[in-house]
Amino acid sequence: MMGESALGGGRSTELSGGIEGMRRAGLVLLMLGLAACSSAPPPVAQLAPPPPRIGPPQGIDIPTDARDVSMELKGSGLDFVARYYRDPASRWPTLSPAEAASLSASGFKIVAVWESHSHKPDYFSYASGFADAVTAYRQAVAVGQPVGSAIYFAVDYNAQQPDIVGPVDQYFRGIGAGLASVHGWGQYRIGVYGSGAVCGYLKGMRLAQYAWLSNSTAWGGSMSYDGWNIRQGSRFGELSFNHDSDEAREEYGGFLLRGTGVAAPQDALVSGTVVAPPPPVQAVPAAVVSSL
Repeated sequence: MMGESALGGGRSTELSGGIEGMRRAGLVLLMLGLAACSSAPPPVAQLAPPPPRIGPPQGIDIPTDARDVSMELKGSGLDFVARYYRDPASRWPTLSPAEAASLSASGFKIVAVWESHSHKPDYFSYASGFADAVTAYRQAVAVGQPVGSAIYFAVDYNAQQPDIVGPVDQYFRGIGAGLASVHGWGQYRIGVYGSGAVCGYLKGMRLAQYAWLSNSTAWGGSMSYDGWNIRQGSRFGELSFNHDSDEAREEYGGFLLRGTGVAAPQDALVSGTVVAPPPPVQAVPAAVVSSL
């Protein structure tokens, strides 16, 4: 009986010890579960930013509002978009404050270019340059174009030497005088769009600080001209809309709007008739003429 009693007592002790062990194991599992719930989630792997694109800035010039093709532009990898200031009577849209703000917010620099009757040789004169400069200045102020950036002015035909040293020269002298008349001289730098011969002459005469070489390679001096800040090319095949491609180098006069505010036009510049003063007599150095 003692043996049975001892044997029976051993079973009871073993059973109670097993239950206690199970309780402890359950408690440990519960604590581990609570710890797992309260701890921070594991970090999510972050994708590395794409490497910066190597090579010169790439852009386009487009005759219409860039907001109409904003979805294509966002995935294009371009650096800048060239848009136009124009005669208010033009059927083509002028760069607006809203469009400039949209491009800047998307990270695209803007290149501003004035174009009006620029393909007509008989359009160019001191008076037309003066008037175009004042109108371009008003539009630049309305957009909020920052000080120190450029406005390009187009000579959109294959100008020959007599035109270059004559009406085109006077047109750009008128631009300088027009900007000075509205305190824009020194505020905006002057660029030229045209052939190699036109760009080379105007930069050489210091009538323009920037040169945008046309993609019309048959135009005078274009194949050999290397002083460009922007060089126009053919279309990018992956873009469906009307445009020309452009490549820039060094500092090319583009700009971004800062913040969300856009400068308002100055009232004194919005109205009134633009009257150009008589052009100064400027002799063209023989060395410059003979080099064209």
